[in-house]
Amino acid sequence: MELRQLRYFVEVAEREHVSDAAAELHVAQSAISRQIANLESELGVELFEREGRNVRLTHIGKIFLTHTKTALKAIDHAKKQIDEYIDPERGSIKIGFPTSLASNLLPTVISEFKKKHPKIGFQLRQGSYNFLIESVENREIDVAFLGPVPTDHPDIIGDILFTESFYALVPNTHRLAEQSIVNLRDLHNEDFVLFPEGYVLHQLVIDGCKQAGFSPKVSSQGEDLDAIKGLVAAGIGITLLPESAFNDLNPYYSAKVAIQNPELKRTVGIIIPKNRKLAPSEQVFYEFIKEFFSILQRFQ
Repeated sequence: MELRQLRYFVEVAEREHVSDAAAELHVAQSAISRQIANLESELGVELFEREGRNVRLTHIGKIFLTHTKTALKAIDHAKKQIDEYIDPERGSIKIGFPTSLASNLLPTVISEFKKKHPKIGFQLRQGSYNFLIESVENREIDVAFLGPVPTDHPDIIGDILFTESFYALVPNTHRLAEQSIVNLRDLHNEDFVLFPEGYVLHQLVIDGCKQAGFSPKVSSQGEDLDAIKGLVAAGIGITLLPESAFNDLNPYYSAKVAIQNPELKRTVGIIIPKNRKLAPSEQVFYEFIKEFFSILQRFQ
C-alpha cells in the first residue's frame, strides 16, 4: 500500500469522478484508475461502485475513507513537525476564527506576531462556533480563536484571554441612540436582528434576554456580522453584540449603547487540541498569544 494510492483514493472518493480527480491532481486518468485497482486488489475488496462516468463508495469504501483521511492527516502533521524541527521559523499555521473577531483581534495579534516571526506563514479559516471546535479536533485547523471559550470539552484545551461585555446596537434614529446605557429589560418590545439558530451569538442573546425576563422578538436574521449591522442601520431592528464586534462602527447609521441589569459578558480565548502535540511554529504562536494578552491585561 503506497501513500500515493491513498491520496488518489481520497481525491476520487470526495469528487466521485475519476477524471475530475485526475485534473485536480494533474495526473493521467489511467494512472489513477490503475493505482486504485492495485489498492483494491491488495485490500481484497471493492472500494467503489462504477456508475457510468461516476463512482460511488461502497459501504466498506466509506469506512476505509474515514480511516484513510485520519491517517493522512497524521502523516502530514508528522512531516510538518519534522520540517519545523529543522527550522521552526519557516512553519505555517492554520488559524480559525469567528466573524465577530475578524475585524480587530485577528489583525492585531497577527501583526504583532509577524514582527517577531516574519517567516512563519498563516492560513486563515472563518467559521461558526461548532465548526471551529470540530476543525481543531479533526486537525483541519491548528488553533482557533473563540468566544465563549469551552472549558469542559474532552478533546479541546481552552485558554481564556479576556472577557468582554455585550452592547446594544440600534439605528441612529432610534429612541435609545442618544443614551449611554439601557436596562436589558427595557428592550422587551423591540424587534431584534439576530444570527440564525445554531449560531452561538444567537443563543447568547436569547439566554441574556431570558435572564432579563423576556424572549426577544426576532424580526430578521443575518448569517454574518456585516449583514446584521446592515439590517440594524436600515432600521429593521436592534441587536446585541460583543464589544469586539464594534471596531468599525459607523456612527452615521447606528449607535452603541451599554447594557445593564443584567450585564451580558462572554469569554474570548484560544483553543488547541488536547490529544495532539502542537508543531513548533504552532507552539510558538500559542505561547505568544497567551503572553500578549497577559501583558495587555496587566496594563488595563
